[in-house]
Amino acid sequence: MTSKAKSTMGAEKLLRDEDSKQVVEINLDDIRPNPYQPRHSFDSKALRELANSIQASGVFQPIIVRQPVSKANQYELIAGERRYRAAKMAGLHTIPALISQLNDAETMEAAVIENLQREDLTPLEEAQAYDSLMAKLNFTQAQVSEKLGKSRPYIANYLRLLRLPKTIKDMLQAGDLSMGQARTLLALKDRHKLIPLAKRVVSEHLTVRQLENLVNRLNEQQVSKKKALTNTHKESPYVREIEEQLQEKFGTKAVIDQKNKGGKIEINYVSNDDLNRILNLLNISLD
Repeated sequence: MTSKAKSTMGAEKLLRDEDSKQVVEINLDDIRPNPYQPRHSFDSKALRELANSIQASGVFQPIIVRQPVSKANQYELIAGERRYRAAKMAGLHTIPALISQLNDAETMEAAVIENLQREDLTPLEEAQAYDSLMAKLNFTQAQVSEKLGKSRPYIANYLRLLRLPKTIKDMLQAGDLSMGQARTLLALKDRHKLIPLAKRVVSEHLTVRQLENLVNRLNEQQVSKKKALTNTHKESPYVREIEEQLQEKFGTKAVIDQKNKGGKIEINYVSNDDLNRILNLLNISLD
């Protein structure tokens, strides 16, 4: 069974009784958006096309709402926000709807699943949807995976996008960066170079493969730089002088490896006899 089929089954379970309910006309002004809606951006051109279709033919598929206990005359949208927005754009005053009795948790789950089924959420919106399920419903990654029919690595890869700086998230949301490019940027070790590199990706139209090579090269340069700094510190005149004195005293290679305020001294030996000779110089006896 595909992940989409599993997700669809989850939505059907949540809304299993809705098809049997009577469709009613509800005033658009009495409907408020779903606070758990994972979608943050709606294509204005697509909305206008839908609004034109509604003006010509009406709303064929009813939206799904619920009526919160605290607000008897206020309905909360569960599924169908594009139809709701397009109907308002088309100048309608009412819209056909099914009234559900879902609770907060079921409403949020239904909203997320309904949008994920359409497969046109941005990567960032999808990541935020998974994060909302975990934060607001106390789901684990495993539970989100099971609920939505997605693998755990799939969920984890999307959640990692939320660790990106806001500037890069905005670029991802706007479609300037792809999911693959954003994931590749996360592998960069030097966080200070993330935003400049992301801007370079966009300006130079780098492919994911090109970006991977660039990230690997930058990471290697960072490792080499750290090694160079360590070697420079170790090879200071003071350290070299001590190493020379140790080598003269023990008659073998001696190396000082400094790390912050501490470090270690390495004295080489070539045989057991050589080791015993060095131990004698240190007044250490194994007898």
